[in-house]
Amino acid sequence: MANILVVEDEKSINDLITMNLKLVGHHFCKSYNGTDVIQFLKQEKFDLILLDIMLPGMDGFELMQHIRAYNIPVIFLTAKESLSDRITGFELGAEDYIIKPFEILELLARINVVLRRAKPSDDLFVLGEAEVKLLERQVLKDDQPVELTAREFDLLEVLIRNRNIALSREKLLELVWGYDFLGETRTVDVHIRQLRKKLGWEERIVTIFKLGYRLNAEV
Repeated sequence: MANILVVEDEKSINDLITMNLKLVGHHFCKSYNGTDVIQFLKQEKFDLILLDIMLPGMDGFELMQHIRAYNIPVIFLTAKESLSDRITGFELGAEDYIIKPFEILELLARINVVLRRAKPSDDLFVLGEAEVKLLERQVLKDDQPVELTAREFDLLEVLIRNRNIALSREKLLELVWGYDFLGETRTVDVHIRQLRKKLGWEERIVTIFKLGYRLNAEV
């Protein structure tokens, strides 16, 4: 998984982001001001930086001048929502620009997109006897191919991308089937049952009472 530097001066937001990064398996470092980032970059290698703009010491736009030398992708997380600020962010080389407040699942999804662009070879997920190659959309169990429908694989990918996070049936319908899906949440239950059976993940895909499901990928 990725090593991510979270640069955010509001401790509650920093804690929320890093807690969820840990849940899905990423490593992270925390920074609460712009000045410390320079030292972090000298000491450690990062795959991604989540960067606020309004920071004590040195703001996010100034920091981009230093970050570009390390060729690390950056996602801005900021309350600065004007078009001119967004254009500045992208012109400075940011991969994405997310306005606060944001949904944590959307943030995780955008992180995955940026990481896939930067490190496409990392799209391999192994759990138990199952191996999932996300880019190739291929699944192996005990080194034998597992046949999944397109929708089953889409659901599997969403569970993997959001592993260790409880997802409601409604959220799964939205992420896998789309906003305009008119079916019932029971559709999710049927597909979950199939995934459990095909992958041997009866104990891994956990039912969350009166909510939905969670892929338990913790060791």
